[in-house]
Amino acid sequence: MIDISAVIPVYNEEANLTSLYDELRVVLSELTPRYEILFVDDGSSDDSAEVLRRLYERDEHVRVVRFRRNFGQTAAFTAGFDHAKGDLIVTLDADGQNDPVDIPKLVQKLDDGEYDIVVGWRVDRQESLLRRLLSKSANAIINRVTGLEIHDRGCSLKLFKADLVKHLRLYGELHRFLPEISSTVGARVAEVPVNDRNRRFGQSKYGAISRTPRVLLDLLTVAFMLGFFTSPMRLFGAIAFISGLAGLLIDGGLALIKIARGLLGGLEAFNAYQIGNRPLFFLGFLLIMLSVQFLMMGLLGEMIMRTYYEAQDKPPYYVREIWQHKS
Repeated sequence: MIDISAVIPVYNEEANLTSLYDELRVVLSELTPRYEILFVDDGSSDDSAEVLRRLYERDEHVRVVRFRRNFGQTAAFTAGFDHAKGDLIVTLDADGQNDPVDIPKLVQKLDDGEYDIVVGWRVDRQESLLRRLLSKSANAIINRVTGLEIHDRGCSLKLFKADLVKHLRLYGELHRFLPEISSTVGARVAEVPVNDRNRRFGQSKYGAISRTPRVLLDLLTVAFMLGFFTSPMRLFGAIAFISGLAGLLIDGGLALIKIARGLLGGLEAFNAYQIGNRPLFFLGFLLIMLSVQFLMMGLLGEMIMRTYYEAQDKPPYYVREIWQHKS
C-alpha cells in the first residue's frame, strides 16, 4: 500500500536527477514511510538512464519506466499516472525548479479543503520577462475560455487524487489542462503559492515557446470537452444553423426580389432579373453547403477521435521496460 507517488518525467536531465532524488527522499519520508518515486524516462539520449539505474538499485522506493523513444511530456505524465501505486500523485519537473519542500503544503491544502487537485502557483517566477508575459497572457485567455481561474498552468508541481487521473486519456499538450479536464467530472481545484528555483544544470527541454501553437490548438479541444463533449450537436448544430440560415436568407431574398419584379413589371421584368450569375447567390449557396459540412465533418471528426483513443484503448506511449522492486 502506497500513500503518495511522485511522478517525474525525465528527458536528458542526468545532471539534475541525483540532487532531486535526495530532496524528494527527505521530504516524502517525513510525510509517510509508504511512498514511491517514479521516474519516467522519455527517451533520453544522455546518461539519464544510467543515473536512474543507480538510484533504482540504491533505493527500493524508486521505480523507473523507460520509453522506447521520446514521446513528449504528456505521454510521460500519462505513463506515470498509469503505473503509480499511490493514493495521491504529485508531479514535478526533473530539472529541479520545482521545490520538493512545497509538497507538504499541497497535501495539507488537499486535506483541509476536501479538494481533488492542488496546483502550484509560482508567485515569484525565475524566468525571462518575455516568458512571464506570454504565460500571463496565456493563462488569462485559458481562464476566459474554460471558466476555471488558475494563475499558473505551467507549473508542473501538482497534487492529484489517483482515482481522478488514472482513467484520463491525454495526448498532445493536454497535461497542461489536467485541472480543466478533471473539472468536467466535478473535481475541485485549489492553488498554493510555491517556490520557483533557477535551473542548476542544462536548459529547458519541455517548456519551449515553440510549443505555444500546439497548446493553443489543445485549448480548443479542452474548450470543446468542457462545453460540448457530451452533446457535440450543440456546437456544430449552432454553427450549421447560423450558416444555413444566412444562406437561406441571402438566396431567399434574391428570389423574393425576382418575384416582386415580376409582379410589378410583368414577365419581361421577371426574366430580366437574373439570379444564377450573381456572386451573392453563390455566397448563399456556399453557406448552405457549409452548414451541412459543419454537421457531418464535425461529428465524423469527433467520432474518429474518440474511437482512436478510447474504443481501441490505444495508448499514447510504448514502454521499453519497467524497473520495480518486488513487493
